[in-house]
Amino acid sequence: MEEFEELLKENRSVIERYVKFRISSKFDVDDILQEIYMAAYQNFSQLKDREMFKGWILGIAHNKCMDHFRAKAKLMCIPIDSIAETAVSTRYCGISERFTVTETISKLGDWEKQILYLYYFKDCSQAEIAKRLNIPIGTVKSRLFKAKERFRQLYPYPPKMESRKGDNIMSKLPKSLPEYKITRQELAPFPVIFEELPNCFIVPKMGEQVTWGHYDMPQRNLAEEVSVNVACKIKLHGVEGVEINTAYRNDSTNWKSESTNQFYYAQLTDTHCRWLGESYIDRDGYKQFITFLDGDEFFTEWGFGEDNCGYETHLFPKNEVKRNGSHITTERNDSHIDVVGRFFVEMAGKTYDTVCIMDIFKNGVVTEQYVDNKGKTILWRRFNRENWGFEHYQKKWTEMYPDNEKIIVNDEVYVHWFDCVTDYIF
Repeated sequence: MEEFEELLKENRSVIERYVKFRISSKFDVDDILQEIYMAAYQNFSQLKDREMFKGWILGIAHNKCMDHFRAKAKLMCIPIDSIAETAVSTRYCGISERFTVTETISKLGDWEKQILYLYYFKDCSQAEIAKRLNIPIGTVKSRLFKAKERFRQLYPYPPKMESRKGDNIMSKLPKSLPEYKITRQELAPFPVIFEELPNCFIVPKMGEQVTWGHYDMPQRNLAEEVSVNVACKIKLHGVEGVEINTAYRNDSTNWKSESTNQFYYAQLTDTHCRWLGESYIDRDGYKQFITFLDGDEFFTEWGFGEDNCGYETHLFPKNEVKRNGSHITTERNDSHIDVVGRFFVEMAGKTYDTVCIMDIFKNGVVTEQYVDNKGKTILWRRFNRENWGFEHYQKKWTEMYPDNEKIIVNDEVYVHWFDCVTDYIF
């Protein structure tokens, strides 16, 4: 089986990432991987096209993970017959169910439930339904139409309204960022549940939407306005998440709606928030995908934490990042975040009680995110290390923006570049 060992060696990291993304326990991961490799070894002779090995063994991995979930569901007294109807969500804290669709269906009348069940869950044609229920096909069409209308009325998430290219859209944000004042408090930082995606300001769950603005400093002008909404639930390589659509408006498009042809995929669990991938239309018209199975190509831009576990959502000071005025110190040399204090942020006639979350990237970028006790961003600020992007800009940031605010991180100078705020505060 030398050929099998060679193919397994080439794809082992992909298989391990796939399983680790779906299974929370390291011990369960090790057991499942052994089951996958054993099953693949025993059935390798049945694989006729060796070029399909990756997809074939990922299929085995999917089945073994599902076997694990079914066994776990039995232990948790979740009826197996209900799993297919309630969309089991596998999370770091175990197994849970999403009831949005089934709760809506449960509010319907008996014949409405029956017709939707046969049509959507059993994939019966209208003719098959008519035969099974012994009613005319015209009655099937009428009942199906009424049942779908009733479902739409009861479903909590309204359909996303598409804006047409070129439609004028009124800006939700001021064209100039109001002056603000940040004052440190002596009070201890409050713990916060922070579920927003990093640098995107949206919580990746159904029904969420936000508009945020990018303001250049020191001019304080609105350089770009970004509208983000969660469009639908997805499964990416078997991992539950959501698709996030983004529309950009800026001076170059005269503040008109422009399709970006770009979508993001993310997941919110009980403990973490993380990116799963992105897709975009390339110059040749193909839709390209980058996902968590793509190794360095994904992790360089999107990954965070061990095995891309993502950002913790329950935040409190860990004392890994220490801040004294404009001086910040940390002993870690990887990307990490920490709560560094409690601050009043005064802006547009309002005062917000916030904690400051500092995100320190190993590539020379630091961000400050001021978040209130509801877990909403009040103000986000970006700083660049003095030599960040030097090959592109051919200047140091202290030369480009000599009057902008500066902070010192482990004895290196970082320069304030731009700010972001959301429509939450306006």
